Amino acid sequence: MRGIRYLFMTLNLTSLNNDTLLSKETDLRQISPLTLSFIGDSVYDLMIREYIISLGNRPVGQLNNRKVRLVNCRFQAECFSVLESHLTPEEMTVYKRGRNAEVHSTPKHAEKLDYHKATGIEALFGYLYLKKDISRLRELFGMIQSKIDKSI
Repeated sequence: MRGIRYLFMTLNLTSLNNDTLLSKETDLRQISPLTLSFIGDSVYDLMIREYIISLGNRPVGQLNNRKVRLVNCRFQAECFSVLESHLTPEEMTVYKRGRNAEVHSTPKHAEKLDYHKATGIEALFGYLYLKKDISRLRELFGMIQSKIDKSI
């Protein structure tokens, strides 16, 4: 529970302190795109959860149903079309590394192309989180909020 609480608090800070689990010398470009996706999946999920509860208190079952509609390959792939023209060259490179990463399995309910696009989005969110660029994470998330609102 401490990890989730720490991540939640970190995402709400406008400027992060120097506490980090990664060494300051870590070159984020050297981290595997699937590892970036691994952390980015949690960041995206937490941002979705935070946004859903900001819309009002509801029973947990309703909150989870809304979350499930937004945290899946197809929806994340659709979000890329909203974000694509707003990404910097650096961000696009990170996205493409994630999208093109060799995955050994795809969930049976997911289209392969959607899965790869979602992996790219997650890698980007993971990269920005580890880079401590929370304001950019919030900016990108803000760009997809109207899409989110239409889906819940």
